[in-house]
Amino acid sequence: MVKVIVTGAGGRMGGRIISLIAPMNDVKVTGAVDLAGHPIIGSDIGLALGLGKTGVLVCDKLADCLDQADVVIDFTSHEASLHNLKTVAEKKRAIVIGSTGFTSEEMKKVRELAENTRCVLAPNMSVGVNVMFKVLEYCAGILKDDYDVEIVEAHHHLKKDAPSGTAMKMAQVIADKLERNLDDVGVYARKGMIGERTKKEIGIQTVRAGDIVGEHTVIFGGVGERLEFIHRAHSRDNFAKGAIRAARWIVDQKNGLYDMQDVLGLREKNK
Repeated sequence: MVKVIVTGAGGRMGGRIISLIAPMNDVKVTGAVDLAGHPIIGSDIGLALGLGKTGVLVCDKLADCLDQADVVIDFTSHEASLHNLKTVAEKKRAIVIGSTGFTSEEMKKVRELAENTRCVLAPNMSVGVNVMFKVLEYCAGILKDDYDVEIVEAHHHLKKDAPSGTAMKMAQVIADKLERNLDDVGVYARKGMIGERTKKEIGIQTVRAGDIVGEHTVIFGGVGERLEFIHRAHSRDNFAKGAIRAARWIVDQKNGLYDMQDVLGLREKNK
């Protein structure tokens, strides 16, 4: 039995993760955490989500319930996730992080902390998206510099970061395969007389509208043809299911920083 604590328990992702775990036999929610002052604090998480009484009360400090779990599933914010990772590392537990928007300095700290714990960090926990990462890497290696690369991502109007972490991961996967520095070739906006498109640039464009869960389109545009790869998320359940799968996997791993490519066995052995 894998014992799980869910942070952001009162949020959309946290609630779905807890709801999906509820009927499972091999995974159990033993702790729930949210921000101090949230109306859900002190409530039975099962009753709060309409799942029936569970005996798990929502608290506002991860450290207070961490002894009850094997792994934490964290979909909060990059600042909160970094703090939670530090707490998890001190207690020698495992953690799955689905937050996005980490700065380069924060990622440096994540890597340092992961040396003392087991951490899965991925901008997108969807199995389909992670298969798409692998497909994009493969195709970029074949198409090379003969095809222009453009990425368009769309999300709901409440999403705070842009471009999405998933779009940035797609761009990074392609840039690495094409031996380009994304910091140099990423183009995030176009307006006015900008001149011809450069051969090396990778366009990454953002749409925010309504309640779009998440859509990513990657275009490899050649002369006379183009290839398009599209992933559409119809609900948050695919992210939640991926996070639960990662939680099952990470508890038996050695200390280190992993992502969904590791969880799904898509990582090349020599990398």
